[in-house]
Amino acid sequence: MIANTADDDEFWGLLVCPDVDAVIYRLAGVFNEKAGYGVKDDTFHVLDSMAAALVAVNMKGEDKDIASHLVREGLLARGCTLTEATRELCRRFQVSAHVLPMTDGRVRTRFTTDAGELSFQEYFVRERLSPKLQRIAFAGLDAARPTAEVIAALREADSVIIGPSNPLISIAPILALVRPELVRERTIASVRRITRGLAEAAGLPEDRLPTVTLRDAEFTPATYNDPVLTRRVASALKRWLGESNVRQAKPVMGGEDFSELGRTQDRIPICLFWLGAVKPELVLDSEKTG
Repeated sequence: MIANTADDDEFWGLLVCPDVDAVIYRLAGVFNEKAGYGVKDDTFHVLDSMAAALVAVNMKGEDKDIASHLVREGLLARGCTLTEATRELCRRFQVSAHVLPMTDGRVRTRFTTDAGELSFQEYFVRERLSPKLQRIAFAGLDAARPTAEVIAALREADSVIIGPSNPLISIAPILALVRPELVRERTIASVRRITRGLAEAAGLPEDRLPTVTLRDAEFTPATYNDPVLTRRVASALKRWLGESNVRQAKPVMGGEDFSELGRTQDRIPICLFWLGAVKPELVLDSEKTG
C-alpha cells in the first residue's frame, strides 16, 4: 500500500505523517473512525499540557498517536529512512501488509489562500478551511523520487487500485511521482479482463461479450462556467428565489458530459449550478463547523 507523504509536517521536533499513520491504524484495527484520525479511545493529555504551557497547537494528535511520532523520530535520528521507520511501526502494530511512503524525500502540501500560504495542518486544523483557497502546490515534488520499494511494488502488482480519497491532496501527489510506472496497457488489459469476467458470469455467449475501446481523449472535460452566462443565471435565480438564497459555490474537481459543448467550434456558453433545499439553520451550522 502506497501512502501519501505530502501532508507530512514537523511539530515540536517530530515528523508527523497523517496519511501513513492512518493506513497503519486502519490495518491494525485501531483507527478512530469517528474523529477521522488517530487511535480510537485515546486521550489528549500531551496536547492539553502543551496548550497549558502556551505552546501553539496546530495539529490533531492524541497521546498514542504522538507515541508513534516519537518512535518514528527516534528511528530517523538513528539513520533509518522513512520507509524503514514505517516498516518498524507496522511491525509494532502487528500489521503484516507492506505500507510504503510514496517517497523518502521531503514533499509538503502548500495552500495559497487569501490569508497567505499555509501548510496542511495550518489550513485544516488551525484555520479550519476558513480562508479562501486559491491554489494547491506540492513543495519539493519536482525533486522527489519514488522509493525502490514503491517502484518494485507497482511493477510486480497484478493490478493497481486507487483507494477513495481526496483527489487533489491525497491522490494527486502520489500519481505525480509514480505515473511513469503506471503502464497504460496494463490498466487497459485489467479493464478488459474485468468486463469479460462480469459478462461471462452473467451468462453472455462468446459472440455477445463486451469489447473495450478507447477514444483518443477518454476523459470528461472540466466544467468552466461562462462568466457572462453565469451572471445572467445568478441574476435570474436571485429574482426568483431571493437574494439570500443564491450563493456562489467553491470551486470543486469534477466534469460533466455537457462540458463538451463549450469546447466545440460553436463554443456554446454553459453554466452549471446546483439547486437544493435545506433548512437555513443547517447551512449556517455547517459553515461554522466546516
